[in-house]
Amino acid sequence: MNRELEYMFVKRARVWIPDAEEVWKSAELNKDYKNGDASLQLMLEDGTNIEHKLDPKTKNLPYLRNPDILVGENDLTALSYLHEPAVLHNLKVRFMDSKLIYTYCGIVLVAINPYETLGIYGSDIINAYSGQNMGDMDPHIFAVAEEAYKQMARDERNQSIIVSGESGAGKTVSAKYAMRYFATVSGSTSEANVEQKVLASNPIMEAIGNAKTTRNDNSSRFGKYIEIGFDTRYRIIGANMRTYLLEKSRVVFQADEERNYHIFYQLCASSHLPEFKMLKLSSANDFLYTRQGRSPVIDGVDDTKELSSTRKAFTLLGINESNQMGLFQVLAAILHLGNVEIKDRDSDSSIIPPNNGHLTAFCDLVGVTYQDMSQWLCHRKLKTATETYIKTLPRLQATNARDALSKHIYAKLFNWIVEHVNKALITNFKQHSFIGVLDIYGFETFEINSFEQFCINYANEKLQQQFNMHVFKLEQEEYMKEQIPWTLIDFYDNQPCINLIEAKMGILDLLDEECKMPKGSDDSWAQKLYNTHLKTCSLFEKPRMSNRAFIIQHFADKVEYQCEGFLEKNKDTVNEEQINVLKASKFPLLVELFHDGEKAISPTGQVPGTGGRTRLSIKPEKGREKSSKEHKKTVGCQFRNSLQMLMETLNATTPHYVRCIKPNDFKLAFSFDPKRAVQQLRACGVLETIRISAAGFPSRWTYQEFFSRYRVLMKQKDVLPDRRLTCRNVLEHLVQDQDKYQFGKTKIFFRAGQVAYLEKLRAEKLRAACIRIQKTIRCWLARKKYLRKRSAAITIQRFTRGHQARRLAKFMRRTQAATTIQKYQRMCVEKKRYRQKQAAALVMQTILRAYMARQKYRALLRESKVVIIQKRVRGWLARCWYKRCLVSLVYLQCCFRRMKARRELKKLKIEARSVEHFKKLNKGMENKIMQLQRKLDEQNKENRLVNERLAGLENTYTTESERMRGELSRLRGAEEDAKNKGHQVTSLLEELEKLRKELSSTQKEKKTIEDWAQNYRSEMEKMVSELKDQNGSLKKEKDDLNRLIQEQSQQMTEKMARAILEETQQLKTDLNEERSRYQNLLTEHLRLEEKYDDLKEEMVSSNVPKAGHRRRDSTHSSNGSEYTYNSEYAELEDGSRAAEDVTRGMDTSLTLKLQKRLTELEQEKQSLRNELENKEDQFQRARARDDVEFKKARGAELEYESLKRQELESENKKLRHDLKEIRQSLVGNAATGAGAPGSPAYKVVLEQLNASCEELEVRKEEVLILRSQLVSQKEAMHHKETMTEPSVYVEDVSKLKDAGELKQAYVGLKDTNRSPRFTRKPLEVSDLLSRLRSAAPDFHKLNEDGELWLVNQGLKETIRLLEHQLQTQRRGYDSEVESLRGELQNVKEENNRQQQLLAQNLQLPPEARIEASLQHEITRLTNENLDLMEQLEKQDRTIRKLKKQLKVYSKRIGEMGAGQTEGQTSPGQMVDEPIHPVNIPRREKDFQGMLEYNKEDELKLVKNLILELKPRGVAVNLIPGLPAYILFMCLRHADYVNDDQKVRTLLTSTINSIKKILKKRGDDFETVSFWLSNTCRFLHCLKQYSGDEAFMKHNSPRQNEHCLSNFDLAEYRQVISDLAIQIYQQLIKCMENILQPMIVSGMLEHETIQGVSGVKPTGLRKRTSSIADEGTYTLDSILRQLSAFHSTMCQHGTDPELIKQVVKQQFYIIGAVTLNNLLLRKDMCSWSKGMQIRYNVSQLEEWLRDKGLMTFGAKETLEPLIQAAQLLQVKKKTDEDADAICSMCLGLTTAQIVKVLNLYTPVNEFEERVSVSFIRTIQTRLRDRCESPQLLMDTKMIYPVTFPFSPSSLALETIQIPSSLNLAFLTRV
Repeated sequence: MNRELEYMFVKRARVWIPDAEEVWKSAELNKDYKNGDASLQLMLEDGTNIEHKLDPKTKNLPYLRNPDILVGENDLTALSYLHEPAVLHNLKVRFMDSKLIYTYCGIVLVAINPYETLGIYGSDIINAYSGQNMGDMDPHIFAVAEEAYKQMARDERNQSIIVSGESGAGKTVSAKYAMRYFATVSGSTSEANVEQKVLASNPIMEAIGNAKTTRNDNSSRFGKYIEIGFDTRYRIIGANMRTYLLEKSRVVFQADEERNYHIFYQLCASSHLPEFKMLKLSSANDFLYTRQGRSPVIDGVDDTKELSSTRKAFTLLGINESNQMGLFQVLAAILHLGNVEIKDRDSDSSIIPPNNGHLTAFCDLVGVTYQDMSQWLCHRKLKTATETYIKTLPRLQATNARDALSKHIYAKLFNWIVEHVNKALITNFKQHSFIGVLDIYGFETFEINSFEQFCINYANEKLQQQFNMHVFKLEQEEYMKEQIPWTLIDFYDNQPCINLIEAKMGILDLLDEECKMPKGSDDSWAQKLYNTHLKTCSLFEKPRMSNRAFIIQHFADKVEYQCEGFLEKNKDTVNEEQINVLKASKFPLLVELFHDGEKAISPTGQVPGTGGRTRLSIKPEKGREKSSKEHKKTVGCQFRNSLQMLMETLNATTPHYVRCIKPNDFKLAFSFDPKRAVQQLRACGVLETIRISAAGFPSRWTYQEFFSRYRVLMKQKDVLPDRRLTCRNVLEHLVQDQDKYQFGKTKIFFRAGQVAYLEKLRAEKLRAACIRIQKTIRCWLARKKYLRKRSAAITIQRFTRGHQARRLAKFMRRTQAATTIQKYQRMCVEKKRYRQKQAAALVMQTILRAYMARQKYRALLRESKVVIIQKRVRGWLARCWYKRCLVSLVYLQCCFRRMKARRELKKLKIEARSVEHFKKLNKGMENKIMQLQRKLDEQNKENRLVNERLAGLENTYTTESERMRGELSRLRGAEEDAKNKGHQVTSLLEELEKLRKELSSTQKEKKTIEDWAQNYRSEMEKMVSELKDQNGSLKKEKDDLNRLIQEQSQQMTEKMARAILEETQQLKTDLNEERSRYQNLLTEHLRLEEKYDDLKEEMVSSNVPKAGHRRRDSTHSSNGSEYTYNSEYAELEDGSRAAEDVTRGMDTSLTLKLQKRLTELEQEKQSLRNELENKEDQFQRARARDDVEFKKARGAELEYESLKRQELESENKKLRHDLKEIRQSLVGNAATGAGAPGSPAYKVVLEQLNASCEELEVRKEEVLILRSQLVSQKEAMHHKETMTEPSVYVEDVSKLKDAGELKQAYVGLKDTNRSPRFTRKPLEVSDLLSRLRSAAPDFHKLNEDGELWLVNQGLKETIRLLEHQLQTQRRGYDSEVESLRGELQNVKEENNRQQQLLAQNLQLPPEARIEASLQHEITRLTNENLDLMEQLEKQDRTIRKLKKQLKVYSKRIGEMGAGQTEGQTSPGQMVDEPIHPVNIPRREKDFQGMLEYNKEDELKLVKNLILELKPRGVAVNLIPGLPAYILFMCLRHADYVNDDQKVRTLLTSTINSIKKILKKRGDDFETVSFWLSNTCRFLHCLKQYSGDEAFMKHNSPRQNEHCLSNFDLAEYRQVISDLAIQIYQQLIKCMENILQPMIVSGMLEHETIQGVSGVKPTGLRKRTSSIADEGTYTLDSILRQLSAFHSTMCQHGTDPELIKQVVKQQFYIIGAVTLNNLLLRKDMCSWSKGMQIRYNVSQLEEWLRDKGLMTFGAKETLEPLIQAAQLLQVKKKTDEDADAICSMCLGLTTAQIVKVLNLYTPVNEFEERVSVSFIRTIQTRLRDRCESPQLLMDTKMIYPVTFPFSPSSLALETIQIPSSLNLAFLTRV
């Protein structure tokens, strides 16, 4: 330790001392250290006192500990003391306490494996880190990836991310997340999903290259370097993978608790699948190559599912099913080959038993012969210069040869898969730059280290050298940039170790040389190493106890390597004949694996021994001789070359380092082993980075940061306007040694420990200030307390004395009052007793006298009433007999007359049906009809009067009968009473005598009664008092019950209200979700359109179209409209044509499908258009023909129709009346059951109904027959006069508009012809049309005037009409009866259900009864409401349909009227007479609010009004929304002239032009806001003038006249609404892009309240920011920008409701971005920062209040941020604090609350950290919350927008078009 820090070793200073268990242990000095002391007196954290002896030679003091406020920093270089214990402690605190696995160490990201799945890698985290500077956010792998991505784009230089660490440290996962980040933030340039393929390569490489080891369940057993390629726009276009040093030995051998590669276990676990039956696999324990580690299963891993994921990845990368099955065949063959058992035949030879099942399976799978493979597994071919020998192999060598073959096959398969993965990842686009991700093994040292560990450590030596040089270079650049004198820093250079390995005569060179020797061995190679390097190189050592090992001093540690197996592994020998057998395979994939031609595997042609040889007399060919002399490169040479290429690649890129640390060897979640961590920190170069930084000036502050932090150490006079000069003066005063700091251009550089010294001074100054403040406050509080006590004592005395005086006066007054009360009370008692006695005597006398008088009066009254009753009864009986006789006579007369009438009616019916009768009636028919009509009316009147009289008589009779029955029963009762009273008279007289006798005895008993009464009175008074008490208690209970009932009813009401409110809220939520989903789809659609346009532009600019025929589209889609339109702009046409030619090469199949679909749609459109034209032509021809026929037959038709209408109206009215009466009677009797089938009332009603129906049918038939006769006669007379007009059929047919209506009429006629008289085959519709519409030239041939034919036709028509009406009436009657029965049944069911419900409710308690009744009523009302809603919807649909039909019919009538007007001529004018033109003067009309333009001016209109319009000038000088009004006025004129083509082209041109201008200037807020306002105004105009009543409520009469008359533009309104949604989303994105850079700086970083928060050291990351400082944004910047947004939208006339939605979205973005950054920045989570945030939020609320926007949801979007700020400020210690936090932070999720508590960092020493136990308490109490586990808020979320209808009061005719718009070609109409 340096002596300059001795002054820090004072009492209470904390230091680090070495420890055997924890590596470093914290201790505190008990006394000051003095120079020359040999030991330190220390106290450990557990309270133990120890004596720490110093090294007598070096006298180095122990390491000092950093202040607590620096512990847990994001960057290790921010620590004041940079040494090993400080680094270890900081990592431990972050990992164990804060659960943070990432930490910066200068340019290195240290990642500790948590052995637990963390939710910090989602898309929300990726979006949060995207675009951020590396030092602004908490350490993360995404921050490193973002830094590499931005430096690639900024510096135009390729990047590399080097991920290293031990096995199990998480290298593969870190590399995977880095690639996922690139794939997410960049996207791809084509539809080939390159980013998905890059990610899909991970499961494939993990399956074939990863395995379970003792240290890691998913350890990568190979190194890989993936280059992710980007284009000029920095989007992923492809990737390439390079692999290094696959661990082939794992295929044939695994240590305990380890596994082979995952793919083997995945195949064994999926062996039950049908497609894998041919592989003949079983459990992994059945194969030698998969059971050696005795751990075939990994906890939590399903190998079957993993294989499914692997296969999906294969498919995504283009490896088809056949190749996949081929790969699985080869892998299964390797497993079977491992199970081939080789036995000894003798000592020098071996044999495979015949019919070996596994060898058979191997041969079947790879397509080779069993004989050849069994032969060459046990034999080997040796070649000399002239001869070839076949040598048998011992069992051990044969087994090794088998294993070598397995390893070789797997290595070939691995390379083949890598090659095909690279082919799938390579695209045809040109690569502009790349980012490489290196996932390579870290430094390894085991008990036994072999060739693999040697190569791994060699690679790490090279990487460490590159790392050291890069760190040194960055440090030098930083010093030079700040213009600080550079002193050379001594750092460890491992070039000697690298030279030892790779230089000439190095270890690898000697190894390759020994491999070439004929009798080279591991021992001889070891001796060469000893002889060459033992004395010349200090890094090379020989173990004391071994001659077959050597030791190398690597940069991380000494490693002892065992020489055994080095030569064999370096040569990688395999039997050439075995390879030849495999090359001759019938399996294509296996042949492809070995297509490169395997060379001779043994480097030498010598024969090592003579035993067991067989000599062959075969002379080798020259080519074979040449190939035997060639030797392939050794593994070491290959690895050295590939490593050299890798280093060249890395040196050509900018490296970024990720060092993965394994916290423990037992895979325990968040468990930290200091020993293992220190070993890895030393090995991975983190401590070397710290050492290099500590050698210079490790602590660095900007001048502003230093001033803000240490302002408390300055006096007021020291503060100068120049911050640099101020800091210089202060430092010169505080730190005397000038070497301890240096002043740079922008920063101050400090030596190690100086920041801690300054922090100590600052803490002491603050402590002194706090003591002074506490002293003053305590004095003030004590004086306040004394003054309060003195005042309280005086007040108590005053009140006590007053209380005693008042009590004395009160006692004296009470004594005098008591005397007076006693006097008056005694007098009152005596007076009351006297008055009671007097009153009792008077009452008794009065009662007796009144009783006697009443008895006499009642006797006289009874006699008088009996006489009157007898008189009345006798008269009533006589009248009743008379009335019954009269009614009977009248009833007999009615029955007789009815019988005669029916007989007469029957005769009339028979006569009416006979043809002869009709002939007789032809003469004088009119008079007879009139007579019959009058007679019929008279009969109807008489019947009506008789029915009314009969009904009145029946009612009178019923009423009188009931009254008389009641009177009779009353009289009989009175008679009985009179008889009883007569008997009682005598008894009463006797009783009177008895009473007289008893009177005397009563008087005697009076005194006794009075005594009894007195006693009774007292008892009654007592009882009354008791009853009063009971009554009071009952009233109280009643009140309690009433209150309970009211409370229950109120609770029920509140419950229902809450339920309704929740349901309403849920419906609103669902509506918002649906709206948001729809608007997201619109956003995705717009994104795809933009992407398609970008592709077209890019392809047009990069490719030249070929000459020749080029297909051109004539139409384009109009964004969801059913119409098509021509392209308006030539440049768009050319661009689309060129893009089409280019994109045809991009995706031919997709283009052909689209072209085919487009052709089909065009053909379908053309066919529909032709069909529509044919229909219109037919309609026009039919209408013209029907007009002529209609005029000819209109007279008779009108009269016939009027008669028929009157008849139907009268019949309908009568039927409605009868049906209403029947329903009323049924409903009235339904409750009592009187209306049930079979009851008397039901039979009477049914009889009346049947009688009425019969009579109605008779009357109808008579009237219809007579009227049809009249019509026929009139038609005959008319036919006599003209003889040229068509028949009645033609008249009726002329009213039918088209073939559909005619077909319906014909079907109705066929229904009437089903009687036996009409059995001929019916005509077809076409025949009927031709016959009816053709002239009748042969009608006159029937007779001279055609009368007979007309009569016949009239009779036929009448008969058909009568039969049709009879069937119709019968069906109507049946349906009515069924409906009545159904209604009756429903009423009965409802009645029964109500009775059951009432009975059930009566059995329930009162509370449940109320609830049940309420529930039933709610259910009933809900059902009724649903029915009413359905009916209302049906009516609305009907109304809309009828309105549309009405518009169409009115249009057709107008056209017909115009046509008729044009076609008519005056009676006196000849047809051929020419019409002379007359000049009629035209009166000037008022302006109608329309603008006329020519078709060729449409492009000019769109260009001047949309494309070239400057929003600023329009917004300032003209009325808001003027372009929208002009466009609508043009649209109105196109509608007025009924030009659908003009309407369509104008709308589509407008929409496309708005899209074009937004695409061109979509980043300009003013432009987007302007067109959002105009689009909404255009949409409101379309609604306001659409003619719909819902939109016309606020219109003036003049505005209603301006409504569209010909076209319904509802579909275009939806298209424009979608366009408005897209513009709104573009506006939000534009605002977000403007606000995004301001939010974090203004809301978090800027100190709005100066001096509240101090700035802590930030380390190296702040000075390696990706972008330069662009100026600091403040909260005022945000408020000014918000005001600018608001004023711009108000100037453009944006709807206030829309402005509110925009402001709400703005505040959501501000709150979400601020909260997300707070959750990802540990340096922002402090008490002072919480105060700053709350102040900033209050300023935003004040802005809302000034703008009048407080009540529209914008403030609520900031609630999570407010709660987070409160969480930073509240107390966080006790359980009460935890309860308060849980109740306060309702807007934050559990993950967010815990994250803030974990990140909470004290800025000053007086603040305390949040304890781990408190955080666990919070987690326990929030465990039951049902919420999303998402940590960050979605900043991309956009609230669903709505456009409330806002009608304009501006009259269209008042709008003036300014000349500045260049629209002179528009004409006012």
